[in-house]
Amino acid sequence: MLKGPPMEVSRICSELVAIRSENPPGRTAEVIEYIQIFFENLGIRSDITRNAGGHYNLLSRGTHDRILFCGHVDVVPALDEGWTHPPFSGTIQDGFVWGRGATDMKGGCASLLAAIAVLVKQGKEVLPACVFVCDEETGGKYGIRHLLAKKMIKPTDCLIAEPTPARHPSIGQKGLCRLQMKFNGTPAHGSLYPAVGVSAVMEAMSLLQYVKGLHDQECPFDARLKEIIDRSTSVLEREFQIHDVSEVLTKLMFNPGVIKGGEKSNVVAQHCDLDLELRIPWGCRVQDLIAQIESHAPHGRIVSQTTHAPSFTDPASRLVTVTCREVDREYGGPVFPIVQWAASDARHLRLSGFNVIQYGPGMIPALHAVDERVSTESLEKASKVYLGIMNAYAGSHD
Repeated sequence: MLKGPPMEVSRICSELVAIRSENPPGRTAEVIEYIQIFFENLGIRSDITRNAGGHYNLLSRGTHDRILFCGHVDVVPALDEGWTHPPFSGTIQDGFVWGRGATDMKGGCASLLAAIAVLVKQGKEVLPACVFVCDEETGGKYGIRHLLAKKMIKPTDCLIAEPTPARHPSIGQKGLCRLQMKFNGTPAHGSLYPAVGVSAVMEAMSLLQYVKGLHDQECPFDARLKEIIDRSTSVLEREFQIHDVSEVLTKLMFNPGVIKGGEKSNVVAQHCDLDLELRIPWGCRVQDLIAQIESHAPHGRIVSQTTHAPSFTDPASRLVTVTCREVDREYGGPVFPIVQWAASDARHLRLSGFNVIQYGPGMIPALHAVDERVSTESLEKASKVYLGIMNAYAGSHD
């Protein structure tokens, strides 16, 4: 019978939270060095990549390459106001570790470290590889994308310790499209508009009305996803205590995050800038969507774009079945995989040929929120799940 992870998992999480690694600016040297020392104390060699601005990543070389465990150590910023405990205190109280990053995702990192510590203490010589990266919260340029570009990690099965509902690993994410657009108008005296002049601001508004209409359209997706999306909807409604989530997973979601333009209230606007984010459902081709937007913006142009297609991992794959089995051992049924609307490093890894699943401890509604926290019980159970997966891939049981 496998022994569970040591009770120190909560302490590890607390210490990680107390090491500030807000992104921006994304300086992760101190927290990465903490993890390297942790591995050194276990006799595990690891390497650090040092990028400009203090963007540090860590790779531990496992003794097999069947699975990669991944986590990010950067966190979103936090103000002190409104917290029950200071956001970087790492306070352990009332069955929780409190603080920024406890859920997203230093809790998952702590559970990974605790599981590896158990393997070493049990005398296991077959260890998985791990990667801890610096900037998932800002797109991964210095983190997972850097490691992929340098071919420092190779395609394999991969578990990212991102927070998920306890019984429901995530096997897919919607696509992402971020557009920076500039609109040009024809200035005139404001008293004559709309008879005279072309307003760049109104041209941007016209495009947004078109995008709003796109939200109402149905996108045909792979029949294999229908049951998973239906189940995912019920899980996400329960987690967030909201209703009618189905369109979030099946339809184009859009957010005009930044819009600014015009020169003066009595001048027809000559310039307007728009930052538009779109979350792309399965069944919608990103390039077709961009072409549609361009065709409906005769006075606008895209000056910058970041795009990622929707993706998912085969629910019948070994990675998914093994993970669900180990979750079931800790929590019992019903256990099944879900897809989600958010983005993560999974999109970069899948694009590079990895099979990816996300599973980790955390309180989903507390993501990026005041009083972010993670339960000590979920930390311990996640560590046991990781331990079971590690042993399965090492060949101890399957």
